[in-house]
Amino acid sequence: MKVPAGLRHRFTPDADSSAADSIRRGKSPWTDCVHLLWSLWVFLTPLLGGGYDLRWAGLTLLSYPIFLWLYARTLIAPRRDGWRYALGMSAMSLLLLRWYPAGLSYFIFGCVMLRVSASRSSLRHYLLQLLAMNAVYVAVAVWIGYPPQMWIWVPAMTLIIGIIINVERSSEEKDAALALSHEEVRRLAATAERERIGRDLHDLLGHTLSLITLKLELARKLSDRDPDASRRELADAERVARSALAEVRCAVTGIRSTDLAAELASARLMLECSQVHLDYRPPPAGIPPDIARGLSLVLREAATNITRHAHAGHVQMLFAREPGVLQLTIADDGRGGVNADGNGLAGMRTRVRELGGTLSIESPRGHGTRLLVRVPLDEVSPGLDGQAGEDPSPRPRLDGAAWQA
Repeated sequence: MKVPAGLRHRFTPDADSSAADSIRRGKSPWTDCVHLLWSLWVFLTPLLGGGYDLRWAGLTLLSYPIFLWLYARTLIAPRRDGWRYALGMSAMSLLLLRWYPAGLSYFIFGCVMLRVSASRSSLRHYLLQLLAMNAVYVAVAVWIGYPPQMWIWVPAMTLIIGIIINVERSSEEKDAALALSHEEVRRLAATAERERIGRDLHDLLGHTLSLITLKLELARKLSDRDPDASRRELADAERVARSALAEVRCAVTGIRSTDLAAELASARLMLECSQVHLDYRPPPAGIPPDIARGLSLVLREAATNITRHAHAGHVQMLFAREPGVLQLTIADDGRGGVNADGNGLAGMRTRVRELGGTLSIESPRGHGTRLLVRVPLDEVSPGLDGQAGEDPSPRPRLDGAAWQA
């Protein structure tokens, strides 16, 4: 059956809604609907009291569809309006409280959804709202003669559930902001590299192509009158062209090394947002593009695994050059005890193997994880000459992350 356009539009999440946030995080916009299972208490509460009767059935048929509509609106409405629907749940519960104790579930939902639908606010602000709503509830409960235990357990439940939801939402928002920061670091690094290459190519090719053009024009004019001079000009033009080709290659060399530096900056941002301090040395210049690309992916996977599983406070990522070998050491002070490859380690081993290198790991339980990547260099890059034979670190005793990605 085709859904009417107006109805479909009415249930389309607003760009600033809670459901839209779920979509941006790769989840279904209706993921939060699983929490509606708690509303089954509306149907179970009579079993704990006076049982089912016509009044309960009538009020349930009247109020539950309204509750479902208010719940949906808190998810798909703009954040600036969502709080009104959450307050509507609580208000409906308090209006029916004298005749409909099962409606207390609506009040609890309203208190919780007030945080879900609200804009990014502090825990203190939310707690003040929660306390105000519960003060109104207690006043109504006292007025209609509810027993004292009802004055306590409902506010306690809303406070506990509300704080849990607040912490979860804050964590999700932090993760989303962190992901955006990582993408921004990579985007800015790519933009800076494009601008650098553009400037270099403009400065280089503008002069060189003008010179080649003049040499070729002169050779054409001399071709009939002075063939020897014409050949000399052509030889000069060829030499300038070859030199320009070498300079162009030099100008774009390092783009992958720049990617590697950006990956280190992104790793530092990710780790320090998780209260993990990162010590690292900048990657040496002149790393071959394929090697730099592979090591960038290894660094990204390592930083992700440490953030998710490490329980670490300190991480080292160090580069060093040995004769014919580039070495990368990654060590952290997490919990260690890695005795099998998870998806993360397996992926890193595959990437290193494709580069013709080796990956070794030391991870005694409680005494650190040390990841050592060694990749062969077929040619000695000029930017690495001054680091030959340098040891990456004095093998720090660091606890290890659970490399289980």
